[in-house]
Amino acid sequence: MAFPTSVNDQITDSVTQANVKVLGDAPALSMGNLFQATSQALGNAAHNATTAQQQTSVTAQAATTMGVATLYSLDTASTGKATQAILSSKVKGLG
Repeated sequence: MAFPTSVNDQITDSVTQANVKVLGDAPALSMGNLFQATSQALGNAAHNATTAQQQTSVTAQAATTMGVATLYSLDTASTGKATQAILSSKVKGLG
């Protein structure tokens, strides 16, 4: 102690040691909080990447399905148009 006080020396030593413990624990607690925040952020990033891949896969599958359906419908549409033209000319010829 730098100067004598009316407080018991044991009390001042106890308070000083408690404060030193808090100051000593602060860096470890700060690093623990940093590690937890970093782990949470990396977990969210991995989850977002997985979700984006799933959504891209669904979109690609839908685009493929529409493309195949379009390819299959081209022949049918042209056949339908030709049949309609043939039938309409026969009907006109009969009348």
